[in-house]
Amino acid sequence: MLDKGVTTTAEDPQLFGHPKGLFYLFFAELWERFSFYGMRALLTLYMVNEIFKAIAERDAATAVVYASYGSLVYASTVIGGQISDKILGMRSSIFLGGILMAIGHFVLAIENDLAFFLALALIVVGNGFFKPNISTFVGALYKEGDVRKDSGFTIFYMGINIGGFVAPLLCGWLAAEYGWHYGFGLAGIGMMAGLIFFWSGIKKNVFGDKGMPPNQEIYEKKIIGIPQKTLIPIISVLFVPVIAYLLSSWQANYVSGIFKFIGIAVLAYLGYIMYSLEAVARKKLIMAVLITFFMTLFWGFHELSGSVITLFASRNVALEGIMSASQTNALNSMFIIILAIPISLLWGYLSKNKLNPRTPYKFGLGLLLAGASFYILSISGASADENGMVPFAYLLVMYFIISVGELFMSPVGLSKITDLSPKNIVAFMMGVWFLSSAFAFQIVGFISKQLAVESTDANVGGMDTLAVYTDGFHLIALYAIGAGVIVLVFSPLMKKLMGTVH
Repeated sequence: MLDKGVTTTAEDPQLFGHPKGLFYLFFAELWERFSFYGMRALLTLYMVNEIFKAIAERDAATAVVYASYGSLVYASTVIGGQISDKILGMRSSIFLGGILMAIGHFVLAIENDLAFFLALALIVVGNGFFKPNISTFVGALYKEGDVRKDSGFTIFYMGINIGGFVAPLLCGWLAAEYGWHYGFGLAGIGMMAGLIFFWSGIKKNVFGDKGMPPNQEIYEKKIIGIPQKTLIPIISVLFVPVIAYLLSSWQANYVSGIFKFIGIAVLAYLGYIMYSLEAVARKKLIMAVLITFFMTLFWGFHELSGSVITLFASRNVALEGIMSASQTNALNSMFIIILAIPISLLWGYLSKNKLNPRTPYKFGLGLLLAGASFYILSISGASADENGMVPFAYLLVMYFIISVGELFMSPVGLSKITDLSPKNIVAFMMGVWFLSSAFAFQIVGFISKQLAVESTDANVGGMDTLAVYTDGFHLIALYAIGAGVIVLVFSPLMKKLMGTVH
């Protein structure tokens, strides 16, 4: 049933009270996330056990490559989003990105070190075009002021988490039963399924005229005799070996240097903008920067799930008869699916009773929960058996707590950036917000290197690794709890900086 006041036309086909195109985008994104999270669940274990198995510092090498890959995957969305806005449009960008990612996943199924780094580079470039545009496309399906938009995004994000839940289970099972490359191959099939759903939506005209190039003349414009619509895919493919080289040069760690430079440049530019603003706008922008910083910190702890926590699960968690280490990557998405609606209802109930905490308090509580989750892992050593294996329950509780923390912070952060940023730099601040995930992976890389175990033994674990991980988790807990306490203590001041923004 449609909400009153929402008008539809023959060109706007509906399904369950939403634009029909939403459900094609839902399945396209579900399968794309299936491919992304299926591959990610295997990535750290594959590098430790195959790519770097011959060297003692294989954990450290894996940490650098994983962090560099994660940083570049998220940074590429800023560039891909700009190219889409100015030249390609959302449809062409999604197709280009999806095809590159699918090729990347299939190349991962080739047992070769060079193919491995080329595959990661293809996924980095492809994700830059696919990820920002399919989310933007959802928003474009609704007219301005359409009250269905929020629930449309809720449905869409459920697709993300279904993909994130199912993929590690299936790809992890295939990898364990038949070999790594079958798991990677399934991720590639998932990406192709997503593209087929998107293509079928275009063929059935469920998107109307949405997602087309912003300017056909610019789209067709020739540079060095080649139309831009053709030149951009060519340049994208040419960048693949460059990114592959950056990822393979883990000893030099060029990517970390690049992100240090980007970080300094962004802060300098923000400082320049703040200097030119009047007082109220400056306070709001300071708050937007603080929100971005604390979100970066949270993601830096959260994204350890794909690296250190997966290794901990493999080496020190009693998983026999429950699931494999790679499959534990499904636990976060499982809890998000279970908890998203109850926590959303909680905020609604608190709002009605004028008790809904403002953003700084939610962020402070989210960081405290992140700290509590790592504290749970840090005390797990006390329950270890004689082989250094801890009960699975610790990992389960850890993922439950950090998922609650994620729901306290992530959904509100993005909307507050748009509310707090001066109108003339909203697009730039959205880019900075996306970059925060890229910088979070640099935190992941730093922590993972500190907790790296030096050994050429493929079966290293048990008592050899237990203290390394539990001591590390204890430190992470202290830092996360400390950050949460700082945010809560300064929340009254932050509320003043936010002005009328809730």
